[in-house]
Amino acid sequence: MKKLALLTLGLATASLAHAQSGFRIGVRVGGTLSTIGGKNADQVAGPNGSADINYLPGFNAGLSFQLPLSSDGFWTLAPELLVNRKGFKRSYQITDRNTLNTRFGAEGPSIDKFESEGKRNFTYIDLPIPVRINTAPGGSGLYFELGPQVGYMARSSQKFTETTKYNNGTKDKPSSPGGDYKEDLSSFDIGGVAGLGYQTEGGLSLGVRYNQGFKTLFDTKDVSARYEPKAFNRQFTVQLGYLLPLGK
Repeated sequence: MKKLALLTLGLATASLAHAQSGFRIGVRVGGTLSTIGGKNADQVAGPNGSADINYLPGFNAGLSFQLPLSSDGFWTLAPELLVNRKGFKRSYQITDRNTLNTRFGAEGPSIDKFESEGKRNFTYIDLPIPVRINTAPGGSGLYFELGPQVGYMARSSQKFTETTKYNNGTKDKPSSPGGDYKEDLSSFDIGGVAGLGYQTEGGLSLGVRYNQGFKTLFDTKDVSARYEPKAFNRQFTVQLGYLLPLGK
C-alpha cells in the first residue's frame, strides 16, 4: 500500500511537472481604438439621436500567461489580466432654425449653429481567456486566437464641449464640464476576443485583436433584460508583449 501511494505521488508529481513545463508569465501593453454599437447606442452617446459616434484612442496594460494545452505546444491557453480603457467620441450640430428656436427660446433667432463634441471613457479590469493555435511548437511563430472575455467597469467619466455660434460672428464656448458617471451603466461586461500575432521563441510578441461586447452597457433597474436598450463595446487593439521563460 505504501509503495502504491509513493508510485501514485510520483506519477502525479511527474504529470504536474510536465503540465507546467511550458508555463510562462509576462506583461502586455497596447494601444486601442474603442467605440460602441447597437441599435440604442445613441442613448449612451447623448440626448441627441443624430449624434455621430466615433472611435476613441486609448490603451491597455497588464499581465499575460501562457499555458500549454497540447504536448507539442501547438495549442495554448493565453489568459490576460488587463486595465483596459474603452469608450467613444460623439459629436452633433444643430443648424435647423426651428430646432434652434425650440431649444434656445428667445435667444434662438440670433443663433446660427450649435455644436457639441465630447468623449466618454470606460476603465475596465478585463480578463480575456483566448485559446491560441500556433504555427510552431512552444507557442512561437504566427498564432491565431479566439476566446471569451469578462470585465468589470471600475470607472466611467465624460467630458464635452458645447459651442454656440451667433449670426453676428461671435461664439460662446464655455469651459468643458465633466465628471464621473456610472449609475446608468452595467458594472460587468461579457464579450469575446479574436486576433492574430507573432511570437518569438524568446517570448517577444506583437498582435492585433478585436473585442466585441455581448452584454449591453445599459443597466436599467426597472426594465427586464428582454427590453433593455442595446449598446455594446467594440475595440481594436495592437499589443506588444514579453513572456518570461518560466518553467522552460
